[in-house]
Amino acid sequence: QVQLVESGGGLVQAGGSLRLSCAASGRAFSTYRMGWFRQAPGKEREFVARIGRRGIILVYADSVKGRFTVSRDNAKNTVYLQMNSLKPGDTAVYYCAATSRSSGTSWDDFSSWGQGTQVTVSS
Repeated sequence: QVQLVESGGGLVQAGGSLRLSCAASGRAFSTYRMGWFRQAPGKEREFVARIGRRGIILVYADSVKGRFTVSRDNAKNTVYLQMNSLKPGDTAVYYCAATSRSSGTSWDDFSSWGQGTQVTVSS
């Protein structure tokens, strides 16, 4: 139900960094758990990270653990994904998503989605 808009994608060299932002509408933003997913061409949509309502509970996919950091600023209605040490395998469209469920890392656990932002990592 919440509207989400991602930004911050682009082209970056391997080993570089990007920070994605997800701006959400509505005063109820802080009631949602938030997630990041990505989808590469011809690939299944893949879970990346999720963050609890207060930004305390953090869950990461093994493929990004130690390189990516998810955070949120409820005063700004914004979720972030800081991506460091980027690899060509990180190339994908990245999506922000919201859920009322307290757990779950599948795409169908999330009820609201942004339009996506392209991240391309060159080798």
